[in-house]
Amino acid sequence: MPTIFTKIINREIPCYRIAEDEHFFAFLDINPNAIGHTLCVPKKDMDKLFDLDQETYAGLMQFSRKVALALEEAIPCLRVGVAVIGLEVPHVHVHLIPLNDMKEMTFQHKVTMSKEEFEATAEKIRDHLTP
Repeated sequence: MPTIFTKIINREIPCYRIAEDEHFFAFLDINPNAIGHTLCVPKKDMDKLFDLDQETYAGLMQFSRKVALALEEAIPCLRVGVAVIGLEVPHVHVHLIPLNDMKEMTFQHKVTMSKEEFEATAEKIRDHLTP
């Protein structure tokens, strides 16, 4: 059964897209720990990070790095935190979270954003992506 992330990748469910290539997709988390909280996922439907083949694993990390660098430029923060937990959705996903405080990595601290704020944030990050 396809995951919610597969449905997002297939454009069956809307999202605030940040980046996409042939193998990977990045979009804003709709329940963010901080403004700019982004998820990077492989288009290949896989539940666990370490079940990815080496090429896909390395590609996901390279793709996530590219998105994280744009995120750090676009959103004022001390650094971009990275987490791979995978219990919420059975599809590999890398959380990229702009950090100014440790509480933003706890997944218990959430921020509320309007549709317009999500759209503006996504556009701002996209504007900082390098080809």
